This record gives sequence, C-alpha cells and structure tokens, in this order.
Amino acid sequence: MPQPIRKICIALSCLVAAVTLQVARAHQAAAPAAGASNSIRLDVVVAHKNGPPVGGLTQSDFTVIDNKHTQPITSFRAVSGRDSRAQVIIILDAVNIDFERVAFAREEIDKYLRAEGGQLTRPTAFGLLTDSGMKLQEQYSTDGNSVAAAVDANVTGLREIRRSFQYGGFERFDISVKGIQELVQRETSTPDRKIVLFVSPGWPLLSSPGIENSLDTKQQKQLFDTLVNLTTQMQRANLTLYTVNPLGAGESEVRASYYESFLKGVSDSRKMEPGNLALQVLSVQSGGRAIDFDNDVSAALRQCVAETQNYYEITFEPAPPDPKNYYHRVEVKVSKPDLSARARTGYYADAGNGKH
Repeated sequence: MPQPIRKICIALSCLVAAVTLQVARAHQAAAPAAGASNSIRLDVVVAHKNGPPVGGLTQSDFTVIDNKHTQPITSFRAVSGRDSRAQVIIILDAVNIDFERVAFAREEIDKYLRAEGGQLTRPTAFGLLTDSGMKLQEQYSTDGNSVAAAVDANVTGLREIRRSFQYGGFERFDISVKGIQELVQRETSTPDRKIVLFVSPGWPLLSSPGIENSLDTKQQKQLFDTLVNLTTQMQRANLTLYTVNPLGAGESEVRASYYESFLKGVSDSRKMEPGNLALQVLSVQSGGRAIDFDNDVSAALRQCVAETQNYYEITFEPAPPDPKNYYHRVEVKVSKPDLSARARTGYYADAGNGKH
C-alpha cells in the first residue's frame, strides 16, 4: 500500500474510533426505557415546488411508505403559526469556512437576527463550531438583538488547522462530527422540535476511489456505527438539519453537489464511506435541506425558519423487521399531485439493541 494512503487509513481509523465512542456514549445515555413506544415520528413539510409551506391538509391526504410497505398513520397533527413549539439553533462553522468568508457569514447572521427590529418568530440560540469544539448559547430567546450580541461576543480567531494542510481534512472531519454530536446530545433532553441552521459549506467528504479502496472492514464498521448512532440520536431529539452554504455562487457546482451521491442511505457497513456522514447528507436525510449557490444567506435563513409555520406531525409503527436490511427507507406521499412532501428519509431499526 502506498505510504500516503497508509497514513490516511491510520488517521481515519483513529478519528472514527474516537467519534464512534463519543457518539455511542450519548446514544446509550439517551436510549429509551424498556417498554417505550417504537413509533416513528415525522415532521413533514408540504409545498409547491420552490414555494412556501402549505397548511390545511388532513390525515387522509398523506401516505407513509416504510421499506415499500404502506404503514397506517397512528397519530396526526397539523401545526401552524403559534401552535408550533419549534426552536431554532444557528450554527456558524468557523472550522470549514475560509477565514475571509467567516466575517461575511457573521454579517449575514447578524442581518437575519436584527431584521424586523430583532423580533424573531421562534426562540433562537447561537452556536459556534471552532477547533476547540462546539460552543452553544445556553438560553433561547425571541430577542434577535440579544442573540446577535452573543454572536458578536464570540471571536472566532484564526484556526490552527488550515485548509492547505495536507491532512487537514481529517482533523476538520473529526472536529465537525464531534461538534454535531455535542449539539445533538444536548438537545435530546427536550421533546420540542429543533431546527438547526448550519451556516457551512460542509466538512470534507473524505471520499474518493483512492480512500474508498483503502478502508478495511473494521474502519468501515466504525464509520457505520457512528452514522447509525448519530442518525438515531437526531431522530430522538426531533432535530432537523439545514445546511446554508455561505460560499454562494462562487462555489464549484460539481464540488457542492457531490454529496448527492450519498443520499440513498446505507444499510450495510461494507458500503460505508466517509461521504455518508456529510453535513448535507445528514441535513437532507433529516427532512431538512442543503442550500447552495445563494449569496443571500440571511434570506436563506428566513426561508428555512418559515418552514416551521406550517408542517405536520405524523407517527407510524415501523414496518416488519427485515434482518437483511434493517435500514428503513421512508417516503411520505401527498394525494394532491401539485404538492410534494419532505420529511426524514429513513431510520435504523433496533439501533438501540446493537443489531447492526
């Protein structure tokens, strides 16, 4: 094996082992009690193409398909306006954004928070991802001016890890995945829906033919365990991710859209790649969105938060277990042909019992 590839494998093995242990501990701490319901909850946003979320639908308008099985809806609630208890967390990624672009991202976040006199529609908190980890504001507030002051108080500074560093991508991958794990771990303690707006181009995918062919079975299993535990914790925290790329129109279309090849989901550790843990992949699979090629970050943030104005809480019982494919792909269909539904795209059955 060539020396550079061998170093990559060693570095990847070490970082995924550390991340897996940290995520697994959080997963164990938040595991449901014996006898708890196994119902799957979906927060469903319905809209015309590129339009605002649509309200006024009823349970009969929806069909839930789990691993190609149509499942009965066990509970349904249409949520609109003040009925929504959704909370918003805005995360500024100071690890994966070029330093010059961090200042622009902060200005855009500040613009969003101070609009309309600083009156926010949802309780909001701010978080900052740095080389030292995830720093999260303790209290939520609907006073955008006070949240903006918290943004101003966090000085990002120059990062120790540079994008030009030969293996800097591995360090940034490690910091980023650990950071999102810290966030999810904190948010599992409350039942309310959380909307996380990650202002970031995403972390390195670390996926290419050279790296893929060099991963051994143990390394793939470690990465897969990390994905299963993190996905399961996000589901239990009722957390939906949105990625807002502050690089805007200047981002390479090929580079920005490469994550799409990993959206299908992974049911077998032998098919696992680091790209399956991409921020954009986690966002889309959680029922959120990945917004690219838009320089108006503040408008993108408003658009994401607006999706809490009308949505639908749907629960259903999991489809019969399939030992050959315990990853369940979920699809929500709407009876009206001019509308489309967006929700969590899958979950791992029996993830709490180690059956993977």
